[in-house]
Amino acid sequence: MRPIRFGIIGTGNIAQRFFAGLTHVPNATVSAVYSRGGAKARQFAAVHHIPTVFDEIDDLLASDIDAVYIATPHPSHAALSIAALQAGKAVLCEKPAAISLTELDAVIATAQATGRLYMEAMKPPFFPLYQLIRERIEAGAIGDVHFVRAGFANPSVPAGHAVLDPAQAGGGLLDIGIYSAFLAVDWLGAAGEIQTLGRIGASGVDTFASLNIQHERGISQLYCGLDIAGSGEALIGGSAGYVIIHDKWWNPAKATVVNALGEREELAIAPQGSGLNYETAHFCDLLRAGELESPMMSHAKTRAALAMTLHARDILVTKNVGLVSPLGRNPP
Repeated sequence: MRPIRFGIIGTGNIAQRFFAGLTHVPNATVSAVYSRGGAKARQFAAVHHIPTVFDEIDDLLASDIDAVYIATPHPSHAALSIAALQAGKAVLCEKPAAISLTELDAVIATAQATGRLYMEAMKPPFFPLYQLIRERIEAGAIGDVHFVRAGFANPSVPAGHAVLDPAQAGGGLLDIGIYSAFLAVDWLGAAGEIQTLGRIGASGVDTFASLNIQHERGISQLYCGLDIAGSGEALIGGSAGYVIIHDKWWNPAKATVVNALGEREELAIAPQGSGLNYETAHFCDLLRAGELESPMMSHAKTRAALAMTLHARDILVTKNVGLVSPLGRNPP
């Protein structure tokens, strides 16, 4: 297992969690860090004993790192991903991968043109419990999956947080709703029609959204919010039973499988590390194997989840509340 040397772009809370998780990933290290202005990067490097700090992004990308982990605000994700790919680096980018489909398509095209690995850091599918749930479902434990229900709402976001700032692509849908969008896409395929109810807060971002979505293989009901409290359970419904992933489902630790006879199987696997270590270990394995795309978090899944999330937000922003709108068309 050849060592994988990461350069971290950004030094906020998610970067701290990435570094903490990396201690659980064999033969992977952080050898450099960059932040705009440099002061926060130097502080981050001092705390975590990272050998190299860069004040310029071009210098980081010209260094001998193997990959970058992008942990900056949402609007910068696409441009930084493209720059890193063009510099010959593999990219693990925090969700959301981009803030428009045009941006995301440019990132994916660059990854394909440069022959470099690119993956959105969507953590749920890499947790051991989620993979055990997949094994149970693929073995027929609940029949064919045709329904997903999931969501979470958190009213304790402090004033001034980026998630409340439209200039930072804030709002519940892109910040926490993207997780539920992934879950629905993972089990039901791409979205067709979307019905959205919700509200826009005083700052101009979506503070609550409730979605009913027709997918290729079924229907999902999703919600997210920043001004109410809501539990983080998820349900995956099949033709012969269902699975409940208990709160908080995107950091899955406990689940219940119920078959058509009402028999219950309790599943539990306590995650190790920060939880980000699982996606990082998968990414490192792909990079060592020379792969350009994850089969578990494919470019197509990233695009499908972002497409439905952006479309739902656009319905709210344009005040077409309750509109049933086919995906791929702009709301009238």
